[in-house]
Amino acid sequence: MNTPAARTILALGSNLGESRSTLSDAVAALARHPQMTLVDVSPVARTRPVGGPEQPDYLNLVAAFDTTLDPHALLDHCHDVENRHHRKREVRWGPRTLDVDIITYGTERVDDPDLTIPHPRAAERAFVLQPWAWMDPGAVLDGIPVAELAARAADLPGLERFEGE
Repeated sequence: MNTPAARTILALGSNLGESRSTLSDAVAALARHPQMTLVDVSPVARTRPVGGPEQPDYLNLVAAFDTTLDPHALLDHCHDVENRHHRKREVRWGPRTLDVDIITYGTERVDDPDLTIPHPRAAERAFVLQPWAWMDPGAVLDGIPVAELAARAADLPGLERFEGE
């Protein structure tokens, strides 16, 4: 019996190394899994860091995938892609070569020590919401339009489309 695919929204960010190519490579690596189908990718946003130590600006994007991986297997796949891009988990909210967060997984809710879906802070973060709204102007998160949430987000000032290579 085939498991129906769930639409998942993943947020990717990078502020160390060649961030633009890292994001492109990471989307491609996520899509190479046989149980992942890339549906769409947002434009890239340049954003100021939120929380954590002094650090460079981030490049962020959001990607939509259809997947038959269960949420925990998807988390494992995201961590594997992060690790292949030399992700180090040393400082909370610190600089990173790559961060991949699961924002939503269909309509499922997960709340356990390893994984919370929808992502618990996604509704407050313009660096997730604005690229998502650019990609899918009709998107909703917990019944609220993503574009509306983005407009209210404290970190929206300073967020801009990244036009670089």
